[in-house]
Amino acid sequence: MAIQTQRGKAFEYACLKAIYDCLILNQEVIIEETDAYKTAKRFYESLDKTLTEKMDCGAKAAIKIIRRLEPLLENSDDNSPLFLIIQEDSMGMSGDVRDVICIRKQNGWNIGLSCKHNHTAVKHSRLSQTIDFGEKWFGKNCSPAYFLSIDPVFKRLLAYKNMLMKWEEVQDKEDVVYVPLLNEFTNELMRLDKQYPEEIPGELVRYLLGRNDFYKVITNDSKKITTIQAFNISGTLNRASKLVKPIHKIQQLALPTKFYNISYKKNSGNTIIVTCDGGWSFSFRIHNASKSVEPSLKFDVQITGMPPELHTQIEPWE
Repeated sequence: MAIQTQRGKAFEYACLKAIYDCLILNQEVIIEETDAYKTAKRFYESLDKTLTEKMDCGAKAAIKIIRRLEPLLENSDDNSPLFLIIQEDSMGMSGDVRDVICIRKQNGWNIGLSCKHNHTAVKHSRLSQTIDFGEKWFGKNCSPAYFLSIDPVFKRLLAYKNMLMKWEEVQDKEDVVYVPLLNEFTNELMRLDKQYPEEIPGELVRYLLGRNDFYKVITNDSKKITTIQAFNISGTLNRASKLVKPIHKIQQLALPTKFYNISYKKNSGNTIIVTCDGGWSFSFRIHNASKSVEPSLKFDVQITGMPPELHTQIEPWE
C-alpha cells in the first residue's frame, strides 16, 4: 500500500479519535472496531510521533468547527448513544465517499467526514477498452462509436505491455495516448449530455462527490491549518436538535444542469477542464497508474471551482 494511502487511513483514525475524545465526557460514544478501523489504527500507531501529533492537531481543529455546525453530535434528542465508524474502501466504489461516520442508530441521524491529509483529490477513476464510464458514472451507456474510437489506443498499450515496456520508454505519450483518449472521452461526454439534456452535469457531480452529504476535512501540515467544506447537496447536514440550533447556517447546494465548456488546460496535453453552471468545475488529469505500461489509465480529478454558497471554514491549529 502506498505511503500516501497509509497516511490517509491514519488520518481517518485521528479524526475518529478526535471526535471520541471531544464527546465522550458528556455522553456514551461507541467505536465500532471494524476491519477498516483496525487497519487505520495500525497505520496511525506505526507513524512517527511527530507526524501523529500533526494529524491530531488537524483533526482537533476540524472537530472544533463541526461541533458548531452539528448540534446533534452533542444533543441527542432521544439520548441514544453515538456510534463512530470508519468505512471500508468498497463504500467509495458504491458512491459513498465518506471515511468516518457518526451515527445515532435509534433515530437514523448520521453525518460523515471525508478525510484528506495534505491533498484534495476527489476521485481516481479508470479508463480502459472495456470500462463503460457512462454506465458506471451516470447509469447511461457509452456508444459503440466511443469504444471503436478508443480501441486503437488500448491495443497499442496492450502491445507495449506484451513488450514489457515501462512508461518512461513510451515516446510521445501525449500525442499517441493521452490526447486521443481525452478527445474521445470529451466527445462522448458531450454526446451523452446532448442525449440526456440537463442530466449529465449533475450526475457527474454526484459521481465525483458521492451520493451522501459530507464534510470534507483537509489538513495542511506545512501551514498548520484545517479546512472544512460542507457538501450539503441533499440538505441532510446542519440539522438542529430539539433544543439547540447550529451556530452557522449551511446552505443546500444546487446541482449543475449545463456544461459551459470542456477544453484542455492551458499548455497541457493530459488535462481537461470541465466547467458547469452554478460555479462547478473540475480538472481531469489522465495518467499511467504504474511504472509498467498497462492497457488502462487513471484520472486524477480535482475540484477547480465550487459554488459560492459552499460553506467553507479554515481553522488554524492551536
